[in-house]
Amino acid sequence: MNTQYSRRQFLQQSSLATMGLLLSQGCKKNAHNPTILVVSGWQDVNIGDIAHTPGLLQVLKSFVPQAHIILWKKRVENSLVEPLILENYPKVRIVHGEVNNQYQVESQEVLQAFDQADLMIHGSGPGIIGRDNLQAWVDQTGKPFGIFGTTIASIDDQLAGLLRKASFIYTRETKSLDVLKQNGITGDHLDFAPDATFYLDLSDDEQADKFLRLHGLEQGQYICAVPRLRYTPYHKIKRDVNWTPEKIAQVESTNEKYGETDHAKMREAIIRWVRTTGNKVLVCPEMTYQVNIMDELLINPLPEDVKPSVIKRGYWMPDEAASIYRKAFSVLSFECHSPIIALANGTPAMYLRQPEDTIKGQMYYDLKLSNWVFEIDETDGEQIADQLMNIWEAPKSADQVINGVYARIDDIYRRGCEPINAVLNA
Repeated sequence: MNTQYSRRQFLQQSSLATMGLLLSQGCKKNAHNPTILVVSGWQDVNIGDIAHTPGLLQVLKSFVPQAHIILWKKRVENSLVEPLILENYPKVRIVHGEVNNQYQVESQEVLQAFDQADLMIHGSGPGIIGRDNLQAWVDQTGKPFGIFGTTIASIDDQLAGLLRKASFIYTRETKSLDVLKQNGITGDHLDFAPDATFYLDLSDDEQADKFLRLHGLEQGQYICAVPRLRYTPYHKIKRDVNWTPEKIAQVESTNEKYGETDHAKMREAIIRWVRTTGNKVLVCPEMTYQVNIMDELLINPLPEDVKPSVIKRGYWMPDEAASIYRKAFSVLSFECHSPIIALANGTPAMYLRQPEDTIKGQMYYDLKLSNWVFEIDETDGEQIADQLMNIWEAPKSADQVINGVYARIDDIYRRGCEPINAVLNA
């Protein structure tokens, strides 16, 4: 598939065109180079959440190439993540610092970034996770800020006041735009921009190829399957989760109720794939905890003739996942972001959506990907298997779908960056 190659050509040409336009217009800010402060990096136990950050960095590199970027990483968990970012974006400077309950920052490197930056952008995520960071920026600098590819499912008074000051708000699905409207937040500066993970441009072909050779996985001849419980058991994987016993009981009972029912539907597609094509399946995680449920929910219940064709992968970083997904025939996932990483690499992907997985799944419909989304409570395993085999029989049609999706995404991101360029060159 040439989707990824063609998109990279587009990005290179677009970046040069953007820079040429800016140079022809002349930059009004001659005193210093325009600088953007990005707040992102919500958690590192999820390759989808990790991917938000380099995805947005790639958007800005592509359409705001003249800007210097400072990344205010909200959390520091996995020691591999920051080196991964810096290896791929060596010009980015990363800063750390907490915001107190008075929306004040004491970190000198963050305060220095406040002084240097012309604009602050809140990166993609499940909500305005960095609202305190934005509030500190507004209170201490009065400079403009915007939100890029973020879900906004609910709004309280503090957030409403903050959002009314934004220079732009791009939500990652149209349902969030409805929430803004219901709360009296309207205007031409509001728009839809899908999750920045759609622009993830990382890879680790060396590590991926080593793994593929070890397990006899041939390019274009295997699928990837990603499991997921209805609720992420954060009480088991993160120290700072203070759920009540009632909350824990509700999460665990829901997961127990639907775990087998959901994954039996994915297993049906796996069985059809192996028996029809004779090819292999890689079961892999998007989150750390999923390594521990692979056997119970996906592999052990498989028929004996299918099990030898199934391989497991432990937790990984998004660069290796991207390389593995790029060489896969397709990705089937209960998680939202593995399909996005696959699509970013030109690989067809199906999202098996659980109703507990928030409104973010709407972005698939917004991007005209409804044929590759399966609302799991309204779907049986045969339907998933049928669509997988439809793609197997007509791969060029799948390429056309991906190319169409990215033509729209490229246009959305380009237009979304016009106000950013306007602020930086005001």
